[in-house]
Amino acid sequence: MDVMNLIEQPIKVTEWQQTYTYDSGIHSGVNTCVPSVSSKCITEEDEACGRQYMLKKTTTYTQAVPQSQGDLDYQMSTTARAKRVREAMCPGVTGEDSSLLVTQVEGQTTNLQRLAEPSQLLKSAIVHLINYQDDAELATRALPELTKLLNDEDPVVVTKAAMIVNQLSKKEASRRALMGSPQLVAAVVRTMQNTSDLDTARCTTSILHNLSHHREGLLAIFKSGGIPALVRMLSSPVESVLFYAITTLHNLLLYQEGAKMAVRLADGLQKMLIILANGGPQALVHIMRNYSYEKLLWTTSRVLKVLSVCPSNKPAIEGLESVLKILVNQLSVDDVNVLTCATGTLSNLTCNNSKNKTLVTQNSGVEALIHAILCAGDKDDITEPAICALRHLTSRHPEAEMAQNSVRLNYGIPAIVKLLNQPNQWPLVKATIGLIRNLALCPANHAPLQEAAVIPRLVQLLVKAHQDAQRHMAAGTQQPYTDGVRMEEIVEGCTGALHILARDPMNRMEIFRLNTIPLFVQLLYSSVENIQRVAAGVLCELAQDKEAADTIDAEGASAPLMELLHSHNEGTATYAAAVLFRISEDKNPDYRKRVSVELTNSLFKHDPAAWEAVS
Repeated sequence: MDVMNLIEQPIKVTEWQQTYTYDSGIHSGVNTCVPSVSSKCITEEDEACGRQYMLKKTTTYTQAVPQSQGDLDYQMSTTARAKRVREAMCPGVTGEDSSLLVTQVEGQTTNLQRLAEPSQLLKSAIVHLINYQDDAELATRALPELTKLLNDEDPVVVTKAAMIVNQLSKKEASRRALMGSPQLVAAVVRTMQNTSDLDTARCTTSILHNLSHHREGLLAIFKSGGIPALVRMLSSPVESVLFYAITTLHNLLLYQEGAKMAVRLADGLQKMLIILANGGPQALVHIMRNYSYEKLLWTTSRVLKVLSVCPSNKPAIEGLESVLKILVNQLSVDDVNVLTCATGTLSNLTCNNSKNKTLVTQNSGVEALIHAILCAGDKDDITEPAICALRHLTSRHPEAEMAQNSVRLNYGIPAIVKLLNQPNQWPLVKATIGLIRNLALCPANHAPLQEAAVIPRLVQLLVKAHQDAQRHMAAGTQQPYTDGVRMEEIVEGCTGALHILARDPMNRMEIFRLNTIPLFVQLLYSSVENIQRVAAGVLCELAQDKEAADTIDAEGASAPLMELLHSHNEGTATYAAAVLFRISEDKNPDYRKRVSVELTNSLFKHDPAAWEAVS
């Protein structure tokens, strides 16, 4: 039976060596020296007994002369040399009692050994080829029977079959045969799900683990429903089963399309997040402090980085004064990997955490981040998190104004504005726009920003993003994400930054001269509430100048602004009211009265008693 052949597979290479008696001259040494003219090699064939080789050698001497000691030494030397050649070229063919003179100097390779290397490589290749072919053929023949045994009702039979398949999965040739059998992979998954035997569970998870090192194996596991079964195995009390299950799932998540969604649907996240409810973060920090294995530390730091992204975790991450100081100091090193991790971790730890923002700002974090940006060049993996960290530090904490001034004092504004240029990635552009908005909150930064030509660049980005969004809207297609960023987000960010910059009279005049008012009026019709708010805000600032107010009115802004008076967003309604009030100053009394009624109605719409009193 093929299964028994798998268990007690003969080593055919050994048999081949033992039965291979054809004399090539290496075994007998016949051709190691020039033969005598009278020497004869006679081969006789015996039909009954197979092939045998006989050597008849006749030598005739014309004079009987006794052999000298020199001739004996020569013959012994020749014989020893022949044996050394045979042993080097084909080790094991000489007798066990062979005693050869060792001529090798320690630490050096002899010419004979170098001569024998191709022969040994050829022999090794032949051995591997024979074994590979035998493994593949035997596995292929045994697959149907093994599949049947895995589905047997007898648990003992199932365990034995799982052990055999596990052994097969450890050899490359037979492993490829297993990957090509969906029926067998499905049987392994089914057995893993249904078994209560620990040995069977260990063998089946080991099989899937071995298959997961190949893309064909990953696909076979995925199609056989292996992910839900592997998620269940995460509850196993056996450490080896846990190792195999986790490693296999990791390989699937890395290289198999659709695996992430399958893990979610199988409640895999809940299984793996149990670690967080059982002191997982503390254990990770313990690993970082007490272990020196580089790969473990690298993986642990990545897990901590992922955990620090969770919004619910950010306000709770405290007591990191020393860690934040270390991270700031690491920004001065030249190692790209260190800079990437340090900037990314700082970005996460300063997001929505006022205390951490203050600590980083007070410990020269702004200067260090600007230095990292200047040194990063075109490495977005460093620049983007550094810009995000600066965006966090320049808003919503007690030292935000200090951070805004620090960016200017450390000559960071020109370098930051340059990042608005294409073809930088949209996530980096989006983060830069947000940082510029925060910097514009500081009046002292307005002049440097204007000198860096930030306004034309923002307007250019705004027009491009708006046109792209309008094109998709006209085609009736949903606005796609570009590198994870929607164009509406760029429109909102640019308009918001221009709104803050327009508080400065010089900036306000430059924005007006770039013919931006028609675009801002169009944005009042946007279906995105935040875009309506920032568009009304920038028009509110521009309307302070008489010429700009007249242009706003001429572009037909009154109608959408009247509608926005009733917006549920108080900021939008307030900006709309301010714009309407400013553009109505030179209008006739009837128009001003109608605007006044609308304004009063919008102001007191949530307070009927006050409306009655005013009426």
